[in-house]
Amino acid sequence: MLGNEAFQHIQLKGRNHTQSRKSPPQLPSFEAPAQGSNQGLPSLLPGLEAKKEQRQCEIGGKEAISALSRAKSRECRQQIVEAFCRHKERALMPEKVPRLCPSEGKPLMTVQWDDGVASDGAPPARIAFVLVVHGRASRQLQRLFKAIYHTSHYYYIHVDQRSDFLHREVLSLARQYPNVRVTPWRMATIWGGASLLTMYLRSMEDLLCMTDWSWDFFINLSAADFPIRTNEQLVAFLSKHRSKNFIKSHGRDNARFIRKQGLDRLFLECDAHMWRLGDRKIPEGIAVDGGSDWFLLSRSFVDYVVNSGDKLVSSMKRFYAYTLLPAESFFHTVLENSAHCETMVDNNLRLTNWNRKLGCKCQYKHIVDWCGCSPNDFKPSDLPRLQQTSRPTFFARKFEASVSQEVINQLDAFLFGAFPPGTPGLQSYWENVYDQETDGLSSLPDSRLSHYHAFARMGLSHAAGFLQGRPDNHSCRFMAVSHPVSVHLYFVSDRFRGYLVRHVATNRASAQMETLETWVTPTDHFALASPPHANNRLQHIQVGSDWDPKERIFRNWGGMLGPEDEPVAVQRWSRSQNNLTATIVWIDPTNVIAATYDILVDASAEVTHYRPPLTAPLRPGVWTLRVLQRWSLMGQTRFIVAPLEFHKQQPIQREDAQRLHGGPAKNSYMEQSFHGLNPVLQLPVSLVDVEAAEANAALTGAPLRRWVDGLLGGHWSASDVCSLGPSACTSTKHCRTTAWSSTSPDPKSELPPPQMNVR
Repeated sequence: MLGNEAFQHIQLKGRNHTQSRKSPPQLPSFEAPAQGSNQGLPSLLPGLEAKKEQRQCEIGGKEAISALSRAKSRECRQQIVEAFCRHKERALMPEKVPRLCPSEGKPLMTVQWDDGVASDGAPPARIAFVLVVHGRASRQLQRLFKAIYHTSHYYYIHVDQRSDFLHREVLSLARQYPNVRVTPWRMATIWGGASLLTMYLRSMEDLLCMTDWSWDFFINLSAADFPIRTNEQLVAFLSKHRSKNFIKSHGRDNARFIRKQGLDRLFLECDAHMWRLGDRKIPEGIAVDGGSDWFLLSRSFVDYVVNSGDKLVSSMKRFYAYTLLPAESFFHTVLENSAHCETMVDNNLRLTNWNRKLGCKCQYKHIVDWCGCSPNDFKPSDLPRLQQTSRPTFFARKFEASVSQEVINQLDAFLFGAFPPGTPGLQSYWENVYDQETDGLSSLPDSRLSHYHAFARMGLSHAAGFLQGRPDNHSCRFMAVSHPVSVHLYFVSDRFRGYLVRHVATNRASAQMETLETWVTPTDHFALASPPHANNRLQHIQVGSDWDPKERIFRNWGGMLGPEDEPVAVQRWSRSQNNLTATIVWIDPTNVIAATYDILVDASAEVTHYRPPLTAPLRPGVWTLRVLQRWSLMGQTRFIVAPLEFHKQQPIQREDAQRLHGGPAKNSYMEQSFHGLNPVLQLPVSLVDVEAAEANAALTGAPLRRWVDGLLGGHWSASDVCSLGPSACTSTKHCRTTAWSSTSPDPKSELPPPQMNVR
């Protein structure tokens, strides 16, 4: 039940949705809300103007019914009903729009490289960079900013509403530069959402209202972009094409583009989701266009889009408010059909790293009722492509320092020269994943919080080891007193090297609290079968969660797993002339075979992965994953499912511990039992191990912490610990003097005072 009495008279027609493989639940009837009864809702979308009278509407079509059944909030369901009913009445979408372009057809032009200087005597072009950023990669953003900064340009930064850590860092950056501002408003934009277009239009309006900023071009960038030409080259090029608009159009026929892009479907964004509500018609009179949502626009066109009251612009704003991926089509369509059409250049001056075989995996299905694609990250082997000069290009995407910082280093050296030999931190990369001040404890899943506490204790044990043989000296003995303060990922030469956990502890000798940082590194427990044989294609096995099939990495770095996680097994292979069938076996800490399945490994396959539907909770302890061929071992790995020290961010109580640490009901991880394979795989079930697991499941407090530390100690180790301030432990270094701490010198990412540019 949706529980909204105001909707009770709308009928849901179900004759279409019964054709789907799985019918959505039958919904009650609802009455459309009065048009003026939207107090407390977000501002109404175009076409949902307030009216006084109530209307009745029959909701039909499996897409609208499905959206209503899945939407979680009352406000979102109201908006779905309202949009559907208005569309059914033909009152939502413009049906005919005037074309104002004086030319027939698609007036695309191309421009070529020209190293000359503009000869019109006008001052050099000035750019308003709009940086649209989210996530936590603050150091990568700072490197981008260093690469594009010049005192003649302007920088307006929008930070996603959900990225409070990054927002704090960006505010700090903006305070250092007079030509940098941060939007005083923030939106939670989603991939493919109408909110992204709203954010761009609002940013454009802000820029036009800043009378002290005199700019000629608008460029949008994300933190995953990086320049591949210098500022001088960009300014020289734009100064010669001051009236042009650089926007990349699709390379397909228009009818196919409309279908692939979903432009003939009605979408609505609410509850951080793009809901598909049915079909619609493209307005008559205009040619719909689209392509990349990264563009470079002239000020005159930006002013036209923001301030024009003509029917073309107003109708397109209304149409694209209910469109999937509107930023990939709105500006193209308005430009092509407006009086500015002859300024349209079919080149957005970007190079995008498309690998559709990997990037088109429907990875956004959880936020949009559509399949979408995303570009891949550049790697060092891509540097020749980035240096190409066949067409004018000034920026490239995507770059991700946690995947490959080396290619950014290469580009940086290519554009601005190499850093001096011996510069610290050149091969290191740090990325914050938790900050107590901006994120709060409630943002941490219990498994992560439990791991971070265990890592901090490893650091305290490591510090105590400095006093080996001196039991009466307590200067390096500490007692933990709080939750972790912050956590960073640490990479060296594009390899994950562990976590850096900052935490507060009381020194037992001085009784003073000190802030320490502990570096913990994971241990790989993969082993090939012994003795090895030449036909074994298996190269590695990993188990973790948050698998990214596009970049083929785990986003849960180090594979920190808890009882309620959904692990994925990934195998890496060498290529061969023949296919093979491999058997994957999951074995829990008591030798219960949790799952087994076969996978076909093509001759050309390099990576295979699968997430078996294991019933939670997983039993904590040391798990084993084996890869077999014809029941002969190819290789195996061991991984930890760690017990939870915390439940809902509080120390776990006995009842919750027994429920979460006792394994699944009847020791059955799947409907099918694999008990008969234990003798085949020589896996005896030990009553002693079972009883020990049952006893451990009831542990809380200090005994639980000892169990957690014992398990993780076999797969993680403290490499070092340092102090962020004065310490009674003279054996610990100050963090700033180490090469690994998150406070270590990092000149490539640090911002100097403003000057002509910050290189």
